[in-house]
Amino acid sequence: MRINKPLSYAAGAGALLAVLAFAKSRVENKLAPEVLAQSSLVRISDGIAYRDLDKNGKLDVYEDQRQPIEDRVQDLLKKMTLEEKAGMMFYSPVRTNADGSIEDKPASGLLASLSPVGITEIDKHHITHFNLFAVPAPDTLAIWYNNIQRYEEKTRLGIPLTIASDPRNQGGAGIFAMSAKTFSMWPDPLGLAAIGDDKLTEQFADISRQEYLATGIRQGLHPQVDLSTEPRWPRISGTFGEDAELSSRMTTAYIKGYQRTKLGPNSVAMMTKHFPGGGPQKNGLDPHFNFQKGEVYPGNNFNYHLIPFEAAFNAGTAAIMPYYGVPMGQKDIPEVGFSYNKAIITELLRKKYHYDGVVCTDWGLVSDAKIGPVNFPARAWGVENLNTEERVQKIIDAGVDQLGGENLPDVIVKLVKDGKLTEKRIDESITRLLRLKFQLGLFDNPFVDEKKAASIVGSPEFMAAGQAAQRRSMTLLKNDNHTLPLAINKLKIYIKNINPKIAAEYGTIVSDPKQADIAIIRLQTPNYPIPEAKGNFIAGMFHWGDLDFKGQQLQEILDLEKAVPTVVDIYLDRPAVVPEISANAKGLFVNFGSNDRALLDVVFGKYKPEGHLPIEMPSSMEAVRNQKEDMPYDSKDPRTNLDLD
Repeated sequence: MRINKPLSYAAGAGALLAVLAFAKSRVENKLAPEVLAQSSLVRISDGIAYRDLDKNGKLDVYEDQRQPIEDRVQDLLKKMTLEEKAGMMFYSPVRTNADGSIEDKPASGLLASLSPVGITEIDKHHITHFNLFAVPAPDTLAIWYNNIQRYEEKTRLGIPLTIASDPRNQGGAGIFAMSAKTFSMWPDPLGLAAIGDDKLTEQFADISRQEYLATGIRQGLHPQVDLSTEPRWPRISGTFGEDAELSSRMTTAYIKGYQRTKLGPNSVAMMTKHFPGGGPQKNGLDPHFNFQKGEVYPGNNFNYHLIPFEAAFNAGTAAIMPYYGVPMGQKDIPEVGFSYNKAIITELLRKKYHYDGVVCTDWGLVSDAKIGPVNFPARAWGVENLNTEERVQKIIDAGVDQLGGENLPDVIVKLVKDGKLTEKRIDESITRLLRLKFQLGLFDNPFVDEKKAASIVGSPEFMAAGQAAQRRSMTLLKNDNHTLPLAINKLKIYIKNINPKIAAEYGTIVSDPKQADIAIIRLQTPNYPIPEAKGNFIAGMFHWGDLDFKGQQLQEILDLEKAVPTVVDIYLDRPAVVPEISANAKGLFVNFGSNDRALLDVVFGKYKPEGHLPIEMPSSMEAVRNQKEDMPYDSKDPRTNLDLD
C-alpha cells in the first residue's frame, strides 16, 4: 500500500494512528506521541507524516522537519502577511485560568487581572510570544499550554507559540522571581555564586530546564548577569554578584544547563539580561521608575560590566534583553535608554560583538500603564517627548527585534505603510524570531505530555537537589570560640522568624530568651521607604535605601545578643551593614534564599556551610555612600569571609 495523498481533514489522531499502524513500513513518522494525541492537523504525504499548519493539503517546506532550518524560515517568511510579522514582534503577558481553560474568565489576583487573555491576543494581534506570571498547578499549566497551542493551530499559518517566564526556582524574595512553591526551590543566583561550583550551577539549570519543558515554558527571561557593584540596588539577589570572572563562569554554566550544548527540542532558550549591565545605578535607585533614569560610571568602568555578557555570547545565549537605563557621560553614546540606543544595540551589540540572536526590550518601554491606582509611565527615558509611533520606530531603528510587555502591532504596520520602516527591516527581526522557534522544535512538536508534568515539576529528586544547594550556599562569617556547630537535642533554644515545628527537631524550644541556652534568629537586609517612591505601591515592593539596622529594631537584636548567646542569620537580597550585630553575635551566617531546615542543618552540624561572599558587606553606610557605583570591591574595610581552614 502506498499513501501518496493527504488524509481527509476530518481525520483525527485516532484515524491517523490506524493508518500508521497499517502502513508503518512505508510511512516515515517522526512526529512525537504528544503531536499525535493533541493535533488535528497531522497528515501524510508521500509516506511522510507532518502537521499541515497552513491547511493547504500539501507538505510545505516550513512544515517538513527534514529541511534545513534556514530554508524553512525563508519559506514561512514569504507566506506571512505584514500583520502577522508585526504580531510576532511583541512579547505579551498572558492570563492562565485555574482550570487550564483558555477562555476569558474572571481573573483572580492583580497579576492575572493585568494580563490579557491569550486567545484574544492571538485573534486580534497575531501574538505568538507570551510570558507567564501567576500560574496554576503544573499539571493544570500543562493542560492550559496544550489548549492554547491547539488554538494557535487554527490560525492561518499555525505558527506555534513561545511561552516564557521569569525565574521560578529561587528560594529568596527577589522582586522578579516567580513563586517556587511547586517548582524545585534553589538558592538565588547570588547563592549559586556563593557556592561557586560551575557543575552545580549547570545541574540547577538542567533541572529547572526539565521542569520548564514539562509545562511548556520554552524561554527563560534570565539569567540576570548584571554586576552588582552598587550595594543599594534592589535587584542584586538575581545576579551572580560583583565579580566579573565569577559571574562569567556562572553565566556559562547556567546557559549550558538550560540550552544544552546546542539549541534544540530539549532546550529552554535564555534571554540574558540586562545589556550592557544594569548594576551601576545612581544611589542604588532603579530605572523602572521615573525618579531614576541614568546609569553612572564615576570609576570609568563601563567595559567591566560587559564581561559577563561576553561569556553569554560565547555560550550561545538565544536572546539579549537591554535594561531601561540611560548611559550617562559615555563618549559617542547618546543619553537615551539602552533599547532606544543605536550605539548600544547596533554598534556595540550587533557590530562589535557580532551578535545575531534575538534582542528584546525590557517590559513597557512605549506605553503608559495604569496598575491599580498607580499611573506607571512608559520607561521611555531620554525620549519622553516622542509619541508612540516615534518610540516604536526608534527602538526598531536601534536594532531591536521584539518589544516586551506591549501589544502594538498596528503601529508597526502603519510605520511600514507610511514608509518610515521598510518591510525588509522587519524581515530581519522575523527571521531571527522564526529561526529560534524552529531551533526549539516548536514547529514539529509544540505540545507536552500533560500526565508527566506533575511528576517532573518539583519531584522529590529535584527538591532534594535544591535543598542540598540551599545548605551548601549558607555562608559563615563568624564562629566565636567555635560555638558552632551546636549539639542536636541537647539545648534549649529561643527562635525568631523560624518555623517552631522544624526547630523542635533540633532542640527544646522555649519562649523566654532567659530560659534558653542559645538563640537562633533570622533577619533580612533592611530596607526603608524613600520619598521618591511615595504613593507608588509598585515602587514600594522594591527594597530601597540604607542597608544598616536602626533604632528599635537594632536595639532589640543587641538586647537579645546580650541576654543569651545568639546565632544570627541574615538573608542578603542586598548587602547588609551589621557591625554591631556581628560584634555581639556568637555565630553569624548569611544566606541567599535558604529555608529554615537548610539553616538548622548547618547550625547543628549535619552539613558544612560552603558559601563565600559574592558581594561585599560594607562596614558602614558612610563606606556605602563613598564607594563608586560602577566599581567592584571598592568600599572601605568591608566584612570578609570567615577563614574556615
